[in-house]
Formats: sequence, C-alpha cells, structure tokens
Amino acid sequence: MFVFMFSYCLFHLDNCYILNVLLYRLQDVGKSKAEVAAKRVMERVSGVSIVPHFCRIEDKEIDFYNQFQIIVLGLDSIEARSYINSVACGFLEYDSDDKPIPETVKPMVDGGTEGFKGHSRVIIPGTTPCFECNIWLFPPQVKFPLCTLAETPRTAAHCIEYAHLIKWNEVHPGKPFDADDADHMQWIYSEALKRAELFGISGVTYPFTQGVVKNIIPAIASTNAIVSAACALEALKLISGCSKTVSNYLTYNGLDGTHINVSEFVRDKDCLVCGPGTLVELDMSSTLSEFIKMLEEHPKLLMSRASVTHEGNNLYMQSPEVLEQMTRPNLSVPMSELLKGAACATVHVSGMSENNGRKVSSLRKLRVAFKGVEDEASTMDTTV
Repeated sequence: MFVFMFSYCLFHLDNCYILNVLLYRLQDVGKSKAEVAAKRVMERVSGVSIVPHFCRIEDKEIDFYNQFQIIVLGLDSIEARSYINSVACGFLEYDSDDKPIPETVKPMVDGGTEGFKGHSRVIIPGTTPCFECNIWLFPPQVKFPLCTLAETPRTAAHCIEYAHLIKWNEVHPGKPFDADDADHMQWIYSEALKRAELFGISGVTYPFTQGVVKNIIPAIASTNAIVSAACALEALKLISGCSKTVSNYLTYNGLDGTHINVSEFVRDKDCLVCGPGTLVELDMSSTLSEFIKMLEEHPKLLMSRASVTHEGNNLYMQSPEVLEQMTRPNLSVPMSELLKGAACATVHVSGMSENNGRKVSSLRKLRVAFKGVEDEASTMDTTV
C-alpha cells in the first residue's frame, strides 16, 4: 500500500494504479483536496480503492504510518517534511553490526515544485540521506528586519509586510489576523497601497499581497506534471523492483528549456534522525545519574553536563532551573524503568563535549542496551 501526503491532503491506495488526471474543478473550491481527489480517481479508474483523510498529518497516530510499504510526499513546508521523515526513520532498527534491519525500512519518495523548478528524491532510511541529512539544501526563509519595514521600505513586499506585521496590530490590538478572511486581506492590501504611495513604491496588487502574506508560490502545471511523474516512477521502482531507483536527488528546471540533473548526496552517518547512534551498554540496575556519569568517561562522547530525553520526554534537564527541579527525582531511578523495560532504546543527550581540545555544545543520539537482555529485533531472521 502507498500513502500519499499533501498539505491537508492525505490518502492511501490499496490496488494502486498511477496516472495523470485533472483532479479538481471550479466547483471543488473550498472542498477537501483529499476527498475530491479520491472520488475523481475512483470514478476514472476501475478497481482502485482510495481512502481519503482530511486532517493534519500530525493528527494521525504513529502506527497509522507503519501500515504502509512506501510513503510519497508532496508537502509544502520544511517542517512537515521533517515531521514525516522523523516518523519514517523512527521505524528504522539496526542490528548489532549497525546495519539496517530490512523489515524496518520505510522508503519515502519526496517531490516538490516552485514555479518552473522542482525536485524528486528517494529516501531509504539507513541507506540514502534522509531529509535531515541534507536539510542544508533548503535556503533560509526570507525575513525582513522590522526597522526596514517601519522606517525605510524599498519594495512592495516591505509595504505589505508593514501592513501585515505592524499596522494590523496597531489598529486591531488583540484581534488575530486570518489570512483566509477576504475582509482581512482586503484591509492589508489597502494599507499596503497607502504605504507604497507614501514612499513612491509601485507593485502592490491584491494578488501580490496574497502571495506575500500567505507565502504563495505560483504553481506551473507542466512542472507539477513532470515532478509528479518522476515521483510515481520512483514509487513504482521501489514497490516492484523493476529497476534501480534514482541516486538519490533529481532536480528539474524548466525556466530556460528543460534541464534535469541527478545528484548523489552522501548520507550523514551521525545523523540524529536516521543514524544508528552510539551504542551504550548498561546494567539493569544502572540509574540515570550513573548513566550521565558514564557519558563523561565514554571515549566516543566525553560529554559533561548532559541533559537526556527519550521519545520527546525529558528524563533530566540541566537547565532551566525549573526543569532541572522537575526532572531531578529521575536521577535515582534505574534507566531500565525510565525506558519502560525496553531491551534497547534510543535516547538523545545534549551537553558539552570535547572537540580538538575545546568544549563545545553538542547533541548526540545514543542506543541504550541492557546487558543480559535480548532484543527481539536482534534475534529476527533477516535473511532475504
């Protein structure tokens, strides 16, 4: 089974056939994209079963994603991609030789477009770079200094953001701005237009105001078709084994002709999301305090003043003071109890570590295993 994800559009297919169809009509404006897409495809293709889900991706339980063989992404933000990447990599388990256990690998195909540009990439956790390994590929978000907006606007975007970020709160204190409210957007446009006229700046239009406030990037149908076809092809390769997948990042640029390039990026073996982490063995009776002391003496870590988290829960925090006081009682509790009796568990620690003779702040992923306790995953038959 596949699970396809878009912004507020999530659906999975059982007997899956992929084709290019025009899914949406004018009368579909305001409806759930997932529900409309599912209905339209099932009308066009006999034998296909699609279950739409109209919700945020974070609203689904983690086990929901574990039922699928492949996850195909068409998300519109770095945050959403990072979330699903962490979910898929969270299913990944390693054997005693730090090799991925095949049954736990959840491949992902990620696609995205921006105007005439687009990309398609294949992520096989534990083998290829995951999203976090190459997050540097994404440029930083454009942000305007408030002093520029307030004192020396130079572009139409400056005038729009002034109305959006400054003027709205001055005129409507305590009233949240709703980007989907037409009256709110019209007010921002009017104020931005006044600001632009005051400083002799041109280019403020209602569509441009919507684009700046809602960070809208124009969608080009041909780009979307090419990138979605590339993603569908990679998903077909993964599920059928008919050919090698792309290695591992395909970019498309249709601005000046057609340019397609494939780049092979390198996986970060120390990645905090998809990496195996450093193995640390403990006695069943070892307390959290003893574990933190061990980190100071571990030759690969040499980490002092460590804070420890497990599955998003703070086991012990060095700061701020209020969290230190709240988590201090855990110091005397055995790690086996804090990790809920698991034979092997992943924890993240942050603190100060040695780097070329200097103390630097660092974050590490650790696999904690208890001596004398067998992990079910390590005894699995991994013969293919």
